[in-house]
Amino acid sequence: MTVRKPVKWDRTKGSPEPIRLLNLIDEIENGEPLADLAVVSPSVRILRPAVIPFLRRHVAEMLERAAQSLPEGILLGVIDAWRPFDRQQRIYDFVWNCGKEVFPDRTDTALRRTVCRWVAPTDQKAPPGHCTGAAVDVWLVTPSGESIDVVSPYDRFGAAPTYTLGLSEAAHRNRTILVETMLGAGFSNCRDEWWHYSWGDAGWAVRTGETECCYGRVDLPLEAYAEQEKQWIAAMATRENPFLEKN
Repeated sequence: MTVRKPVKWDRTKGSPEPIRLLNLIDEIENGEPLADLAVVSPSVRILRPAVIPFLRRHVAEMLERAAQSLPEGILLGVIDAWRPFDRQQRIYDFVWNCGKEVFPDRTDTALRRTVCRWVAPTDQKAPPGHCTGAAVDVWLVTPSGESIDVVSPYDRFGAAPTYTLGLSEAAHRNRTILVETMLGAGFSNCRDEWWHYSWGDAGWAVRTGETECCYGRVDLPLEAYAEQEKQWIAAMATRENPFLEKN
């Protein structure tokens, strides 16, 4: 078993978002509905069958502006958007169990810090960003659907911090395009994950120095995403431990 080694990254860029600060944000829910990305964000590509293609309407509109502002030949792909609370809990449990496997000697407190580095907990005042419809995970892709490199010489999780040092020239250039495009459209970025952006949730508020957010947890009936949930459960059955290096 080979444990993934952390890479160096520029900690002067981006904003940390500890849970204690997320919980201090006042949630002033504005009641804005979730919108279908196929209708509001037609320029984006849905890259996985398990993606539930909904975001808050304003966020979806921002995403469309971002997609339209990319250079010719580069498209914006979505790998996660709105996420039901139950799915969030199952993701947290999966990462927790992966951590227990790789770090059996860590206390629960230490392991929780590790797990919360990768997935937002469900037992806090501030709901996870994906559960509010305010957060979206994105990649760059070609018109034929191939991923554009933003991580070499690492893999996605190995180079997770947005401002990872040691990227190849091409990967750095492409990552800069993604970051500047999303920030230019008004999103804020989770500096621990180059793919994660949001607007209007507690994470966005902490990153931008706001004291209030306008989006809290929002739910949909299961029948609205039953097929995507079926696909997600099947994909999770073969998901690899994120704390391990790929062989």
